[in-house]
Amino acid sequence: MTEQKEPLEIHVIGLGANAKANLDESAQAALASLSEQDVVLGSPRQHDTISTYSHVGKVCDLPKLKQVQSDFEIWQQQGAKQVVVLASGDPLYYGIGAWLVRIFSKTQLNFYPNVSSIQVACHRLGLSLQDVQVVSLHGRPLVSLRRYLKANQTLVLLTDQYSQPQHIAQECVKAGLSGSEIIVCEALGYEQEQVRSFTTAELIDNEFVFDPLNVILVKTSQQVSFYPTAPGIPDANFVTDKGDGKGMITKREVRLAILSYMNIDDGDTVWDIGAGCGGVSVELAYWHPRSRVVAIEHHSERLACLTANQERFGVVQNLSIVAGRAPDVLVDLPSQIDTPNKVFIGGSDGELSDLMAQIWARLPVGGSLIVSAVTEDTKFQVIQFAQIREASNDADEQSLQVLVAKGERLAGQRLYRPSLPVTLFHFKKHSEKGLIEMNKGTA
Repeated sequence: MTEQKEPLEIHVIGLGANAKANLDESAQAALASLSEQDVVLGSPRQHDTISTYSHVGKVCDLPKLKQVQSDFEIWQQQGAKQVVVLASGDPLYYGIGAWLVRIFSKTQLNFYPNVSSIQVACHRLGLSLQDVQVVSLHGRPLVSLRRYLKANQTLVLLTDQYSQPQHIAQECVKAGLSGSEIIVCEALGYEQEQVRSFTTAELIDNEFVFDPLNVILVKTSQQVSFYPTAPGIPDANFVTDKGDGKGMITKREVRLAILSYMNIDDGDTVWDIGAGCGGVSVELAYWHPRSRVVAIEHHSERLACLTANQERFGVVQNLSIVAGRAPDVLVDLPSQIDTPNKVFIGGSDGELSDLMAQIWARLPVGGSLIVSAVTEDTKFQVIQFAQIREASNDADEQSLQVLVAKGERLAGQRLYRPSLPVTLFHFKKHSEKGLIEMNKGTA
């Protein structure tokens, strides 16, 4: 019978923003407790910072995250009982600690926080941490910065080689924030530390050299940004298949109603089926960065517009695009996105009845389905679905019709030109048992 080994004990030690780490007694004790079979993980720079603290553990470079778990298993087989992971100041604030929590049991993990480079940068500039917006671009696409580039913001950016000061300045200019101040805090806590302030023009027009170990602050001031500060992005701001905000896109006023009825919470998985050029899915992802949005579209030109809008508004981390026709494409969706709790159907290419039935079977109790209908044929199919729900007694249903008339000028006179009315149907799923219990509670 194979002996069951005890789980590895993992110590995650924050080093602070210093050339030499200043560790508290508990962190020092963790290092001192290591045996020769145990492992200390970190970059060469991080290992240098603890050179004044003695330990006998094997010194290893931190592997790529995708192979960390398998390496830990190998080390355990070789006799390791403990692993120390060297981290930046606060391992659980945009650090490796959050990743380790997702992979390993919390009973295995011990954390030793320290002062972070974010805190040091704020203190160098006399800024209160609660008054700034921290954004990590480390290992993340540069365009993900765009959702934060708005007026009167003070952003603290954690950077990598793809998000250096010149890159940040270029993004500010694209956003219409060319009057921003960009402050670069380099090598904080080291002998060569320096803090320098620049205008966006200075950074773009000159070839400054920066220490790769830097934190960047952006002060945007009172400027007009291209990126929205409230729901209802103007139609013309989207890339569309007919240009000028026209084509296959849910118009702004209708989109606002959809956003409200979707009522997205952190952690939701949302499908936008028949996403078109992405008006609904992009807004959902933009305003709800902690939710997962999946946009499903099969038309090639609209897919190109959808992808362009995903990048334009920086929603590359929480918006996934699936090319294909529903409902067929839903069968092969990856497991991490195939369990939605909120679904919007904006287009169905004649498959609406089957699509609604399949979606309803997947939705959990408490989940929501919203369907947009313009033609009478589409409305008829949704009403039939509503009748089935009523007979099954498994949904709360409400509907509204949105009719928008926009003001125009014709021969010097003002008139209002109406758009086609859009009917929105909202179904919230409950079990019959749940409804009976709810009714008992109100009796």
